[in-house]
Amino acid sequence: MSDVRPYRGRLAPSPTGYLHLGHARTFWTAHERAAAQKGQLILRNDDLDRPRCRPEFVSAMFEDLGWFGIGWQEGPNCGGPHAPYSQSERLPLYRAAFERLRANGLLFPCTCSRQDVLRALAAPHAGEDEPVYPGTCRHLTSEEWQVETDARPEAAGDGAPAGCHPLNAVRPPSPSWRFRVPDGRAVTFYDGQCGLQTFVAGRDFGDFVVWRNDDLPAYHLACVVDDAEMGITEVVRGADLLPSTARQILLFEALGWTAPAFFHCPLVTDGQGVRLAKRHDALSLRSLRKQGAIPAALRGGW
Repeated sequence: MSDVRPYRGRLAPSPTGYLHLGHARTFWTAHERAAAQKGQLILRNDDLDRPRCRPEFVSAMFEDLGWFGIGWQEGPNCGGPHAPYSQSERLPLYRAAFERLRANGLLFPCTCSRQDVLRALAAPHAGEDEPVYPGTCRHLTSEEWQVETDARPEAAGDGAPAGCHPLNAVRPPSPSWRFRVPDGRAVTFYDGQCGLQTFVAGRDFGDFVVWRNDDLPAYHLACVVDDAEMGITEVVRGADLLPSTARQILLFEALGWTAPAFFHCPLVTDGQGVRLAKRHDALSLRSLRKQGAIPAALRGGW
């Protein structure tokens, strides 16, 4: 008997702006790969960025993907056996995974901001991937962590010495929670587009945030929980997320789940060679659609 699972791919747009041609290329690839395997394609609404997510972008997401010729069998607008399909409605699942990781001693609290991390690095950070965490809070005991947060200036009231907590004091910042990576561990996986990939924990990426200080799951944890719970067998996404795959494989392992296969697409750039972003309104699917563009013609150059 074959143990090969039926193909299940996914689209995971974030409604923080209008989808552009780069999104379309990746999502079309996901659509084509699911169709070639006679599999299912799931649409997930990654709407955890509360300040930037807007209802009109959700509506546009459905309309623009449909206009481009991309279909799906499960999603927020059509339901399915793994509903709900919007991340903002799946918080109990993420919380349960977070508590499992914390109970197993795999997480630690951290009050470092991105700027704190950048200032602590010996060399300047380049590129779009998150900087390697320097371990500032990694080895603090619970008692030391409390002293550390108490000693921060924002924890004291006006005129009060650091470490004092008058009744009207500003509360210490809530921590984020980082996954403690196994330093020196080589995470190797085969990518369907880019071939064999290896990233070394502690060198290519460091301890990463799984729970944010606004009490919401971070991207890596939410992504892993959803891909596991929805039975995704292959993740198709942009090549900029290759390092994220190594992080997520460690989370799959820590939670006792099987990681899917991966296929990372080349990024689409503008005329100056700059990677497309949602600020490139002229290349948004909405703008192209208004200009009378034909999806088949846009796909022709791929």
